[in-house]
Amino acid sequence: MRVATLSSLALAAVPTALAASKGKLGFSLGTKLPDGSCKYQADYEKDFDAIATNTGSKIVRGYAASDCNAAQQILPAAKSKGFQVILGVWPDTDESFNADKAALTEYVPKFKDQVYAVTVGSEALYRGNLNGDQLLEKINDIQDALPDTLIGTADSWNKWADGTGDAVIKGGVKLILANAFAYWQGDNVGDGAVQTYFDDIQQALGHIQDLTGSLDGFEFWNGETGWPTDGGDDYSNAKAGTKNAADYYHSAVCGALDWGVNTFYFEAFDEPWKPHSTGDNGQASDETHWGAMNADRSLKPGFSLKC
Repeated sequence: MRVATLSSLALAAVPTALAASKGKLGFSLGTKLPDGSCKYQADYEKDFDAIATNTGSKIVRGYAASDCNAAQQILPAAKSKGFQVILGVWPDTDESFNADKAALTEYVPKFKDQVYAVTVGSEALYRGNLNGDQLLEKINDIQDALPDTLIGTADSWNKWADGTGDAVIKGGVKLILANAFAYWQGDNVGDGAVQTYFDDIQQALGHIQDLTGSLDGFEFWNGETGWPTDGGDDYSNAKAGTKNAADYYHSAVCGALDWGVNTFYFEAFDEPWKPHSTGDNGQASDETHWGAMNADRSLKPGFSLKC
C-alpha cells in the first residue's frame, strides 16, 4: 500500500480494549520460491521452521488460495508444523474470485484447525477495483460458502478512516485488517515514522468505533506493515536499509504488539523473483527486499525478530 500524504494528527490515546493484552505477531508469506517457481508442502514446512525459530510466531497470511495451489500445499504443512493460516481471496475479477472460492471450499473443511480465517480482498478499496457494497457482497458470498470460518478483508488504513469501507463495517464483517506503511508516507525511521504508523492505526480504529460503538464486535489486525532492507529503494525521505528496517521493527511492530494490536509484518522472506514496479512518485520501485529474513530463510545481519 502506498499513500503519498501524511496525516498531521498526533498519536492518540491507546484504546483500553486493545491494551488489555499483548497482540499476536504474524508474517505475510508468498507462494513462490526465490526463482519464481511454486512452493510445495516441504517448502512451506521449511518456511514455518524458520519463522517459528526466529520469531516465535505461529501464524501467516496469504493473498490468493488458488495461486500456486497455495491452499492445497500450505495447509498440510501448517498441520505438520502447528501453524495457522489466513487464506486469501482475490475478488477483483470473477476468474480469480471463483478459483480462490473453489480452492477454499475444497480444502478448508479438511483443515479447519489450520485455517485461522479467510480475507476477501487485499486493498481492493484502495485500488478502486471494488466499492464497499461490492466488496461486502463478495465477503458474504464466501461467508455463505464457509459458514463456520472467520471471514473478513484487508485494506489500507485510510480507506477504513475516510469512510470508503463503511459499507463493510456496517455490514457486520467480523475480521478487519488495516495495512499501514509509514515508509510509503515518506517518513524516515527516527523522524516520525513510528508515530505516523501508530496514528494510522488509531485513525482506522477510531472511525470503525464511531460506526460500531464498540471494538468488541469484530477482530482487528494490522494487516501489513514493514520496511525495505539493504538493496531496497528509498521513498521520499524514507530510507531503505537493514538497520532502518530493524529499528522500525522493534519500535513500531513490537510497540504495536505491546499496544495490543495483532500485527502482520510484510513480509517473512525476500522475494527476488518479483519484477520491479513503479511507485506513486513515478519512480522505479524494488519490492524484492522487504523480507524480515533473506530469501534462503537466514536472518539478516543485526535483525533480531523477537520482541
